[in-house]
Amino acid sequence: MSLLIKHGTVVTATDLYQGDVFIERDTITALGTALAMPADRVIDATGRYVIPGGIDCHTHLDMPFGGTTSADDFESGTVAAAFGGTTSIVDFAIQYKGQTLHHAWETWMKKAEGKAAIDYGFHMIITDLDAAVEDEMDALVRQGVTSFKLFMAYPGVFMQDDATIFRAMLRTGGNGGTICMHAENGGVIDVLVKRALAEGKTAPKYHALTRPARAEAEATHRAIALAEMADVPVYIVHLSAAEALEMVTEARDRGLPAYAETCPQYLFLSYDNYEEPGFEGAKYVMSPPLRPRATQDRLWRGLASNDLQAISTDHCPFCMKEQKTLGRDDFSKIPNGAPGIETRMSLVYDGGVRTGRISLNRWVELTSTSPAKIFGLFPRKGTIAPGSDADIVIFNPDAKTTLSAATLHMKVDYNPYEGREVTGVSETVISRGQVIVENGVFTGRAGAGEFVKRQSRS
Repeated sequence: MSLLIKHGTVVTATDLYQGDVFIERDTITALGTALAMPADRVIDATGRYVIPGGIDCHTHLDMPFGGTTSADDFESGTVAAAFGGTTSIVDFAIQYKGQTLHHAWETWMKKAEGKAAIDYGFHMIITDLDAAVEDEMDALVRQGVTSFKLFMAYPGVFMQDDATIFRAMLRTGGNGGTICMHAENGGVIDVLVKRALAEGKTAPKYHALTRPARAEAEATHRAIALAEMADVPVYIVHLSAAEALEMVTEARDRGLPAYAETCPQYLFLSYDNYEEPGFEGAKYVMSPPLRPRATQDRLWRGLASNDLQAISTDHCPFCMKEQKTLGRDDFSKIPNGAPGIETRMSLVYDGGVRTGRISLNRWVELTSTSPAKIFGLFPRKGTIAPGSDADIVIFNPDAKTTLSAATLHMKVDYNPYEGREVTGVSETVISRGQVIVENGVFTGRAGAGEFVKRQSRS
């Protein structure tokens, strides 16, 4: 099948022009200002932006955590992503203690196969690193799993000591992989949590009050220092604190390959949400937590100046009724996470581009191109160019929509942005040449998404 998109405004990380895009089967084959070749279908994109499909490089679908499992599986989560203009995700496969990395990878591949509606890859979470696992890291990089996540938080579950982190980093120096780091000082946080509970402080807001910004900043500094000693890049996930951003900025000013992402929740929500009455603050329990409202401007400046390189979601939804209530009497038992896979592109356009905080090109860069480059998907994905996958979003910059759990497609009973009106909607979504969202209807197919092998740095 061939598809011709006419009269749109093509926007990439570097380009902005009125033009046409021609697609044959699953690949972009021609760009021009007045293409006239015959096509099986022509889409008129007048008044619309034609952008590369969004890439969300931080999601948690069908993930066990805190005695329950995230509410979206790979079908519901990727369908919701498609509605929001995201055409590729990189999720996390978890190696539990005593398991091999390949066992974990195969487990998560089975979760996705036959369900994912868009293309996907995996980061590998390492919880048990011995010599055999280090060899497996090399093998996985060759198989297209080129990034590994380690934790400085969650003692007894995911947290690794500095020596283990350093060994993993050294290994990526040889195999071309990339380390993703959850940077919070888990030991300090554990002491603060136990003290708060002993004092009878059980409400959701104490999740935030026991995870101070300085604990995130210290761990971010330490992660960067370890990476500097190992002479490898490091990628800080879900950065939330201005103090942590200072650590990344300082490292980048010294020329170090330190990268970091933030998430929409840290740009649009704040600690104030934890003060909502009753148990409502549980909606916003995530790690790191929401920070004071003044932090939002600092993060936006970091995005504009490239001290932050990507906006992902950390989509990890848990329903209020059946799941968040596990921690009604103990904030430390509230499952950490919130939904966001469907709302990212519109939120960042509305709150970033329309307000002048970032440009159109920077919006595309942060939500698609930069994640593709950092994680080995570019130029197959993350741009509109001949030879690239035909992952394209036709975005209506003038359409308005009100965000609500009742109308969104994520499998969760609340939305953290409930009632917020945004301007800018992903109107038509194309995945490898197939229209999968059109006129508010999902026209794709569960299982159509493919595992994408990513390139290593070397």
